[in-house]
Amino acid sequence: MYEQINMIDQAAEEPAAEETKTQQAPTTKTYYEINEETARRANDMNSMRDYKPGSATAEYRAAVDQAAELVERQKKAVSPFYHDKLDALLDRYARRLAAYYNDYYRNEASCPSILVSGGSNFPVRKKEKQNSRRDTLMHEYNDIQSILDKIRSVGTGAVDLADPHAREMLQDQLQNLQSKLDTGKAMNAYYRKHKTMKGFPELSDATAAKMNESISSSYSWAQKPMPDYELTSLRGKIKRVEARLAELDQRQTQQAQPAESTKFDGGEIVRNLEADRLQILFDEKPDEETRAALKSNGFRWSPRYNAWQRQLTQNAESAARRALNLN
Repeated sequence: MYEQINMIDQAAEEPAAEETKTQQAPTTKTYYEINEETARRANDMNSMRDYKPGSATAEYRAAVDQAAELVERQKKAVSPFYHDKLDALLDRYARRLAAYYNDYYRNEASCPSILVSGGSNFPVRKKEKQNSRRDTLMHEYNDIQSILDKIRSVGTGAVDLADPHAREMLQDQLQNLQSKLDTGKAMNAYYRKHKTMKGFPELSDATAAKMNESISSSYSWAQKPMPDYELTSLRGKIKRVEARLAELDQRQTQQAQPAESTKFDGGEIVRNLEADRLQILFDEKPDEETRAALKSNGFRWSPRYNAWQRQLTQNAESAARRALNLN
């Protein structure tokens, strides 16, 4: 039903994707050392076949290469603001995977397979200990592989307003959503007038036929190219993006103001623009009543800054003055 809208979206996104590609710095991957001697001993303890020199390192590097390709694809799809985080995740994956391989081979070399050593005087308790360690290592391996899921999710959530490209991304989202909404309304109007999607601008006859079939097989209240609930959903998304843009405007206005501090008896209120926090610094630890007032007004203690703080918003300073009973 929405194939044409998706095709229009994809066509509109292609130039932006190409622009990101030309600006993207190459991903640097670091390989960590794999102990080939331990890998050879592990092979000899568990197999009758000769060990191929370098095979453990090659297997490890192939896995890192695949992760690096995933990072490259993700970089093309997200803002450059997230590229350093993607590089850090890739390095964490490579480092932890190397440690896993070395631990795995060390464990496999600790006790031979019964098929290699034979059953006579077989070290049963040692094998049990090895098997228990295998289970632990498997959990570690699965945890390492979950880093790949983190890579896939980077930059796919809500736009971070600290991102220097935040306005550009939000405006792009707003434009795409508005385009979907306008196209859906135009399709609905065309179908209402002609009772078919055939002849709709830029819509092939084959796609129009599929849409007609999908519309006719829908519930009676949804027999239109874009049902009302889809239109309502799009309008809601547009309002949320507009609200984010307004919030970004407020932040930039605050950041343009001088970083003043307001002193009071026993401390001061500081606007920390770099941390995007309004902070209250006390000369001495505040009493329990003051701490309760701070918490009820959205402030939390930060050991890092040795301050009570909350996000720097228009309401933050009034909340601070209210919590401290300042006029």
